[in-house]
Amino acid sequence: MEAKEAFFSFLDSLNLAKDNDREFLFAAFNYAFEGSKDFKDVTPLSSMGVNPVQLALYLVNEHIFYLATHPDRTEEDVIKNEDYMHFLASISLDKYYTNERLAYRVGNLTNRFDPTMSTINLYLNFILGMLSRYQQGDPNHTLIIDVMMKGFQMAKCVADLLEGGFETEAFSTWRTLHENECIVTCLVRYGQSVIEAYLRHIKYGIAFRGGVPSKEETDAIFVDIKARMKEVDLKSKDMKRFIEYGWLLGVPDVMKIEGFKFNFRDGVERVAGLSSYSKVYEMSSEIAHSSPLLIYSRKNYFFSVTILNLYESFFRLEKFFSSLYMATTGEEEKQSYARMRALYYGEILAAYELEKSKFMAQNKQSKTEG
Repeated sequence: MEAKEAFFSFLDSLNLAKDNDREFLFAAFNYAFEGSKDFKDVTPLSSMGVNPVQLALYLVNEHIFYLATHPDRTEEDVIKNEDYMHFLASISLDKYYTNERLAYRVGNLTNRFDPTMSTINLYLNFILGMLSRYQQGDPNHTLIIDVMMKGFQMAKCVADLLEGGFETEAFSTWRTLHENECIVTCLVRYGQSVIEAYLRHIKYGIAFRGGVPSKEETDAIFVDIKARMKEVDLKSKDMKRFIEYGWLLGVPDVMKIEGFKFNFRDGVERVAGLSSYSKVYEMSSEIAHSSPLLIYSRKNYFFSVTILNLYESFFRLEKFFSSLYMATTGEEEKQSYARMRALYYGEILAAYELEKSKFMAQNKQSKTEG
């Protein structure tokens, strides 16, 4: 009885519809779990047993999927079929062993249990959880939260790709993360004038893509765009570039910055003070555009480049988050974050230094062999 109640509580945590037959799902789970004993010779890891949570997730989702793809059949009729439980258990076990135990690993250079990844994942999960408590999706009031949230999500995506053995894909995704952190830096550093300009250019972008329903409003927006472009001597051919990067005019005296242009590398990145990453960004762009560099890439090299740049972007974003969190939460939450930071920030720094030393040794060896 205790096992059944625990299983039902698990279903509740999934927000499973109440009309799903829980007794059937529990019986099917037990049937599948017993069937897993027949897989003991599939892989040496099978002797360690089955992860019941993962197996249950496969089974429950398979059942929901089957009902959704067979709308002509009621759940009551489905579970009466004696072969259905066998089918459900069989497919759930197949997916469990294939996806969890025998998954394609592409010669992974790390895994989610490696402290290099597990520590930053812990930190990212904590921050994303805290950010989810803030109001979001209302740019006029939540712009910095929204942009910051996307940055940490991108960092998590990079980490997941590295764990999966997809180093070049992770590196090309870091490119977007870097663009995000540069925008956050500009918004936080220069404050309201840049925030207002950024919000205005969001409206410009919507109008440019035909997203404003009123023709009169659209026309008025384009009149405003052209007038502002004229102020900085931009031509009609520059409109798309101005819509994407013209918000930088909210930065005081931005036009006086040496080499400034309305683009990412000479604009956003330069204003953010992160131009030292321009060469890495360019290399990441080549990867993103499927150049020969992507096809004939060296896994070790791109793993190291990506993990180091992921850490460095994280360090910068975490400072912004820490300032925000400490300024907007109660004393108990502040102390909790401070304890977590004291425990794990040092480990992240140690992991970063370790990967940095590995990368330097790798480069030294490559030069020696060359």
